[in-house]
Amino acid sequence: MSNRPLIPALMALMLLLLGSLSMKAQEDYRFDIGGGIGMSGYLGDANTSNLYQNPSWDLELLFRYIANPRWAFKTNFYTGGLRGNSEQMTNVFPTGETYRFSTTFYEIGEMAEFNFFNYGMGERYRKLKRFSPYITGGLSMTLWTVDGSTTAAFTLPFGIGAKFKINKRLNLGLEFLMKKVFTDRLDGPQLDDPMGIKSSFVKNTDWYSTLTFTISYEFSKRCQTCNYKD
Repeated sequence: MSNRPLIPALMALMLLLLGSLSMKAQEDYRFDIGGGIGMSGYLGDANTSNLYQNPSWDLELLFRYIANPRWAFKTNFYTGGLRGNSEQMTNVFPTGETYRFSTTFYEIGEMAEFNFFNYGMGERYRKLKRFSPYITGGLSMTLWTVDGSTTAAFTLPFGIGAKFKINKRLNLGLEFLMKKVFTDRLDGPQLDDPMGIKSSFVKNTDWYSTLTFTISYEFSKRCQTCNYKD
């Protein structure tokens, strides 16, 4: 029996397999969802020098839109603790009094992330890397209560991070953010300009930070059937 009729069939099967492998290699996702846990710190009128003198906790929920291997846009929700104690400072307030505070904050915001490398797995021609450091910045709204006084203010978060792909969909991350609060009441109304200096963006001393370890999962294929994309 001649094998000639089998040759076109085998070639067609090989082309089909190569096509399916090509589609699989180029598969990536548009969205990323996850959460994290970490540590928070505070700088302000009740702690002017050591960011982590009175460390506390933070939790994060995140949702990303992955625009391309270099850019992502993240919606995040944080909650965590902040605390400070002016007794630990060398500076003394004009009245000679000391203050301490403890609060839980709630923050929601939008961040843009720029990866230093083309982040992803798969296509060699796109020079994808499964690890990338990144820089990030955005705008948030933060709510907290100290001594029965509830305050909300805009916050300017910015920082650095690193991402690592466990596999095509799972990501590990570590992110450090400093967050500038547009008020001097993060540590309570009693510490609103205790030195008698009118508050401004430059003179305002209230900041907090988050150092968060995250895990996230990508979903929603960017291209279901196409064989080529940029």
